[in-house]
Amino acid sequence: MALARSAYAATATLPKSETYGLLSQIRRAAVSIPSNIAEGHGRLTDLQFRHFLGNARGSVYELRTQIELGADLGFIGHDSLMLLMERSAEVTRLINGLLASFRVAPGDEPFASSANSASSARKGLHR
Repeated sequence: MALARSAYAATATLPKSETYGLLSQIRRAAVSIPSNIAEGHGRLTDLQFRHFLGNARGSVYELRTQIELGADLGFIGHDSLMLLMERSAEVTRLINGLLASFRVAPGDEPFASSANSASSARKGLHR
């Protein structure tokens, strides 16, 4: 949540012209991270939780890209950039740690064949 709050603070001074552009994108990505973690935690299986952790991790990378662009365009100052990058790196480490804590059962690999994936999904719903 600290990352999302920091992203909101860093974008508070973005120009009005960015209200529906970069400002909105940064805030949506920042909010998406804890939201995906919370939604995944509320799901019934580890497989579903891992899926939402993956979404959260993707949103961290999306946010990092947008923050860098905002800094390159002169909208986000160096101090805010460094704080956001440090916090996003920490969130990435935490998500990676959570992902690593799950044991991957045979057939649950993310790139298993479609037949195996369907079977795994059915099994995952009944864990």
